[in-house]
Amino acid sequence: MSTVTWITARGLFGRRRFLLLLPLPLVLLGLAVLCRSLGVDPREWGPPVLVGLGLAVVLPVVALIIGTGVLGAEIDDGTVVHILTKPLPRWQIVLPKLAVAAGVTAVTVAVPLYVAGVLASSVRLGLALAAAAALGALAYSAFFLALSLVTRRPVLLGLVYVLIWEGLLGNFVSGTKVLSIQQYVIALADRIAPTGLLEASVSVSVASVMTALVSVGFTVLAIDRLRSFSVAGETS
Repeated sequence: MSTVTWITARGLFGRRRFLLLLPLPLVLLGLAVLCRSLGVDPREWGPPVLVGLGLAVVLPVVALIIGTGVLGAEIDDGTVVHILTKPLPRWQIVLPKLAVAAGVTAVTVAVPLYVAGVLASSVRLGLALAAAAALGALAYSAFFLALSLVTRRPVLLGLVYVLIWEGLLGNFVSGTKVLSIQQYVIALADRIAPTGLLEASVSVSVASVMTALVSVGFTVLAIDRLRSFSVAGETS
């Protein structure tokens, strides 16, 4: 598993798509610093920056870029064959890749969210946002990793989920929020550090259970789908 982890991390940081991870977190951090330096009331800039940008855009988009890339890119260029020919059960391929995707996403997003949370309110809010974002990174990564194995257009479908389901429908159809990873993250962060800057639309119990179900369920789906890529003469 350590070999797969190393190969995945090296491939991720060696691809140009990794450069796409930097602008959004920097914009989030820059806006938070700018608003704080100008003395703008946190109640005015907190919700749009922390939630509207940080949790609704930066977190899912970064997870989408990484989650669809750790295995999807190898499928596209054919290098996945080299991994599949190794005598490894499929879970020993999927889990390390998921760990890399979730870990890189969590670090990339949690750090600017922590700083923004501290600038907006307190260290507690910063830690709450970072912790909730890390859990959200795991759920998003599992979802997007599985998506890269069930369709040839994972990025497009991922954007549909983020922009249409969570963004558009989430604002007008309340029932869709129960199936929104974004709402789980908001609820968990608000539970850790209750504040008027975050407005949770689902209960903490629903957020906790659904986060676990999404993470485990899509990981199992990814493992199962990867078995369909078995190379002739090899067992999964």
